[in-house]
Amino acid sequence: MDNIFEQIKKINDFDQEYWSARDLYRLLGYTEYGKFLPAIARAKQSCQSSDQKVLEHFAEVSDMVKIGSGANRSVDNYNLSRYACYLIAQNGDPKKKEIAFAQTYFAIQTRRQEVQDALLEDQKRVLLRDEMKDHNKNLAKAANHAGVKKYGVFQNFGYMGLYGGLDNKAIHQKKKLKKSQKILDHMRSEELAANLFRATQTEAKLKRENIIGEQNANNTHLNVGKKVRETIKDIGGTMPEELPAADGVNKAKTRLKKSDTKSLNPKQND
Repeated sequence: MDNIFEQIKKINDFDQEYWSARDLYRLLGYTEYGKFLPAIARAKQSCQSSDQKVLEHFAEVSDMVKIGSGANRSVDNYNLSRYACYLIAQNGDPKKKEIAFAQTYFAIQTRRQEVQDALLEDQKRVLLRDEMKDHNKNLAKAANHAGVKKYGVFQNFGYMGLYGGLDNKAIHQKKKLKKSQKILDHMRSEELAANLFRATQTEAKLKRENIIGEQNANNTHLNVGKKVRETIKDIGGTMPEELPAADGVNKAKTRLKKSDTKSLNPKQND
């Protein structure tokens, strides 16, 4: 049964996998597409209740199909993510044995994907955190050349620009972090990437424009942070202060090491 589900899987132009609802409904034991739609509706509701973006998992599309005369006509359809298929199986007719097979298959596959995604996020976090360390050193050198004496204040100006006026202390409070916890160690990859862009662009601007004077350098950092924030807003992103805090980056490193150990010793997974 799992081979059948994989056989109807499709890949879009962005190298993302998806399933056509009109291909899937027959494999789930439904004789008519219309009778399958209530299961999709319940699955969409479950997706929304889980605080997931419905449109990212249930993309409404129109397909062209041939009719008896040989002409083509448009029909409504959904392009479904693996998670959407899992939710549909969970919300399908439990009397159908096909649904039971699908529930098992998509539950296992969805869990595997979640684990892979989590490891990928850990990899990105570790990489970006190390990048931040290097670029913060370069930024500190550029700030020092500009005449910055109070580097902590200088850093706060960058944070205030990017975080809508919040300084280091306020970000700690917003993220519910302890005073001893470093903000950067508890950022997810999306937030780290925004801060990395802030740091690299501030360093470049300080050097490029040969900015001199502590207040001038502070204002430069503030304005670059604001520009990065505006960009996030323009593309519909989440403001960095609203992104949830992650566990410590050292825990991410530990998970990656354990994953590498398991891959080298597959018998441990038996």
